[in-house]
Amino acid sequence: MTHVFHRNARVMPPVAAQGDGPYIVDAAGTRYLDASGGAAVSCLGHSHPRVIEAIKAQLDAIPYAHTGFFTNEPMERLADYLAEKAPGDLDMVYFVSGGSEAVEAAMKMARQYHLEIGQPKRHKIIARRQSYHGNTLGALAIGGNEWRREQFRPMLIDAAHVAPCYEYRDRRDDESAEEYALRVADELETAIQAAGPETVAAFICEPVVGATAGAVPALPGYLKRIREICDRHGVLLIFDEIMCGMGRTGYLFACEEDGVTPDLLTIAKGLGAGYQPIGATLLHSKIYQAIRDGSGFFQHGHTYMGHPVACAAGLAVQHAIRDEDLLSNVRERGAALRQALQARFGNNANIGDIRGRGLFIGIEMVADRGTKEPFDPALKLHAAIKREAMARGLMVYPMGGTIDGRRGDHVLVAPPFIIGQEHIAVIVEKLGDAVDAALAA
Repeated sequence: MTHVFHRNARVMPPVAAQGDGPYIVDAAGTRYLDASGGAAVSCLGHSHPRVIEAIKAQLDAIPYAHTGFFTNEPMERLADYLAEKAPGDLDMVYFVSGGSEAVEAAMKMARQYHLEIGQPKRHKIIARRQSYHGNTLGALAIGGNEWRREQFRPMLIDAAHVAPCYEYRDRRDDESAEEYALRVADELETAIQAAGPETVAAFICEPVVGATAGAVPALPGYLKRIREICDRHGVLLIFDEIMCGMGRTGYLFACEEDGVTPDLLTIAKGLGAGYQPIGATLLHSKIYQAIRDGSGFFQHGHTYMGHPVACAAGLAVQHAIRDEDLLSNVRERGAALRQALQARFGNNANIGDIRGRGLFIGIEMVADRGTKEPFDPALKLHAAIKREAMARGLMVYPMGGTIDGRRGDHVLVAPPFIIGQEHIAVIVEKLGDAVDAALAA
């Protein structure tokens, strides 16, 4: 019996009792290799001493002070660090408690910016199908995860959605990867014209799509064309790096690999690595200056924004990533993991695609490799893979609805940045056995 309203009301999950590097140990003593970082969160594993010590030290100093009255040293230092590392003129940082809050803040910043500069008609947000930007109503409305949106649709604001950059499914045989990337990017131009350019506030996308489609990276040229289109029409560009950012792809900010800087950038999961709840919206100096020199007050806020303990944890996480050179490890182990997965699944008739960047890898399942036909959604193959993996002491992040919110199955693999070669061998062996067992059921 439990009084906790768990995510699945019909399932009582095991009790997580202890963290041990990349492992979680449950109350029964079973060890689980965390090959998904939870939901691509736990990038330093579950027992990093530097982060734990920083949390304890901040609790001894002061645990909380409302930002309506005070600033605090960890918040100031973490903002300085992020502004120094962020691309372009993303010089200001607005702290929140998680990813959905970061997206809500970005949406409101975009709207208020246009009000401050005298363009009050701009209020529309354009996003992409098969994207995911959070579970609050605003973030859910602009996201393209149809399964999550469906029952709440009457409560959602209107938002236009264009095609994702999803090469495996959508690139035609008669076009190159670059031609395809530019073709789908140009759908944004069409959508802006249809909406009325003077009414569009922002376009949002994930540089590497996370949970909904399974580590789908933007192709070369795609984000640069998106940037050009936004600039041409005075539309703000928002990158959602909540899942793919903060080192997950081998770069601190995923968009660095594409050479494109947005006007607003949201981060969360890898910012605090799960040691404390924290997220942030980074914004271009022009947006901050327009609000500062206009009304002077951002009409938004949360009780726990800039929480001293959360910021102390986030700063310790980022220093650990820097000082332990973990971005290099992400790139090296990511390449090794991709190679090992290709060796294990490359000839599997039910593995359609293995994709991603760094330690952010998606495996798409198909019933027929030749036609790319997905499995019957009623089979819930993704759920079976998760169940079989957990039974073998492995955590991965399978999802359904990969193609359109209903059809398609994929597995997201996103282990902590601290993994070694020995962990890769365990991940591939256990995942291979879990997939085989799920397919045989």
